Amino acid sequence: MSNSLPGSRGSVEKVHIIGAGAVGAAYASIFYDMDPSCVSFIAGDERFERLHREGVLVNGKTYPIPVLNSNEPFPTADLLIVTVKHHHLDQAIGEMKNGVGPNTIIISLMNGIDSEERIGAIYGEENILYATVVGIDALREGNSVIYTTQGKIFFGEKRNNVLSDRVRRVVDIFNRAGIIHEIPADMIRILWWKFMINVGINQASAALRGPYGVFQTSIEAQQLMEASMREVITLARALAIDLSDQDIEKWYKVLASLSPTGKTSMLQDVEAGRKTEVEMLAGKIIELGRRHGVPTPVNEQLMDTIKKIEAMCRVK
Repeated sequence: MSNSLPGSRGSVEKVHIIGAGAVGAAYASIFYDMDPSCVSFIAGDERFERLHREGVLVNGKTYPIPVLNSNEPFPTADLLIVTVKHHHLDQAIGEMKNGVGPNTIIISLMNGIDSEERIGAIYGEENILYATVVGIDALREGNSVIYTTQGKIFFGEKRNNVLSDRVRRVVDIFNRAGIIHEIPADMIRILWWKFMINVGINQASAALRGPYGVFQTSIEAQQLMEASMREVITLARALAIDLSDQDIEKWYKVLASLSPTGKTSMLQDVEAGRKTEVEMLAGKIIELGRRHGVPTPVNEQLMDTIKKIEAMCRVK
């Protein structure tokens, strides 16, 4: 794609990111390398103080990215990116209010399939684009993030047969920053594909305490991952969403590109004693399965296993 898109009204110049974990810090560093003045974090209370004091370290480089205090007025964003954990979303929705104006574009790079709906209920669907990131292998320890693979952001309107003006505006800033991206024709299908991936690899890696290398080589680990994914496929079909076993094969191609020592976000949470997103993954599948008459025994077992692991750890 070219670095500019004719017909787009107003370029994206100010990017706010709420959530300075592995994904948020990685993409903030990419924007900062393009233009240090274009990107800021949003944080409140103790997280603001810590982030303001410590900053972020990405691939060994210190990034003095400005931090906007959610308790004080600050300029609205052209693009606001949400990268918090599922159980922090309600708080983030409140903290980002000063950064949202009538022309702000909001994208969520969170796991799951309902963050856009929840954000849009407060700020309006007209501000929301659908998005997900696949293939990033970022690891976070404290304020330090390391990644070797940027991954790819899939984003757009629900349907993208013709690119909308706001999609064009985001394409332009991503091109300028060197952020790898794709606009699929059917964005809802892609959200469910990523949801299938997370239900499989995130939960299996947490239950088995295994990095990506385990799933690249172990048939037993792959069988657990695939079994949970197939429950998502069965449920998606019941909801008229086009997922199939070919989508599992597509994931294996991504998996093969990841560092064998890389870890899913849920495995990182387990090892750090943090609360996981199991309710948003297995919990959501179990809920939808009961509603639509789809059995989900594998996800029920993963839910039970991961909740026991959480109970054994000091959840932060």
